[in-house]
Amino acid sequence: MNKFDFTSLALIVLMFTAAAYFYSMLPDKIASHWNAQGQVDGWMEKGLALLLMPAITLAAFLLFYAIPSIDPLKKNIAAFKKYYDGFKLVFTLFFAYVFAMTLAFNFGYRFNFFTLLAPGMAVLFYYIGVLMEHAERNWFVGIRTPWTLSSDRVWKKTHRLGALLFKIIAVLVLASAAFPEYAIYLFLIPVIAVAAILFIYSYFEYAKEKR
Repeated sequence: MNKFDFTSLALIVLMFTAAAYFYSMLPDKIASHWNAQGQVDGWMEKGLALLLMPAITLAAFLLFYAIPSIDPLKKNIAAFKKYYDGFKLVFTLFFAYVFAMTLAFNFGYRFNFFTLLAPGMAVLFYYIGVLMEHAERNWFVGIRTPWTLSSDRVWKKTHRLGALLFKIIAVLVLASAAFPEYAIYLFLIPVIAVAAILFIYSYFEYAKEKR
């Protein structure tokens, strides 16, 4: 384990500790889900709600930690390990941030949830773009289509485009904080569009290579 992993684990332990510490101070049911307008639209029993996000964060961290060992192309992951380790930390920070927001809301602090969530999501998407700039071909991390996995050239070209597009998504998500009523258009639609663009782009790049 390196300093990124230790920091991530410390954050996860802090999340579990906060869940245990604040359990008795919260009502039996707490707000656990918000719609695109930042309004509460879901409630959950506090024990489950407080444990769910730390548990998901821990499970994700353990999966991310295991991936370099189980990927058949583990040597390629080692080539961008610094950025991959950074992603694990950014991912953990994002979930810890959402957990802190959830606690604050249920302690009576009122705010538009999506407005505060958007900056965290923007950082996450931007770092995904950074990760894509450096990712080498592998089976778990990156844009995995039949064509990117079959060609290093197609992988690199697709990820170069993906890095740019995910950074653009980050800017749009950040902008959506100021316009929560348009959040679904500034977030979900670009994400779906980018996924489709990269899938199609990788196919045409592969077809071009085989001509």
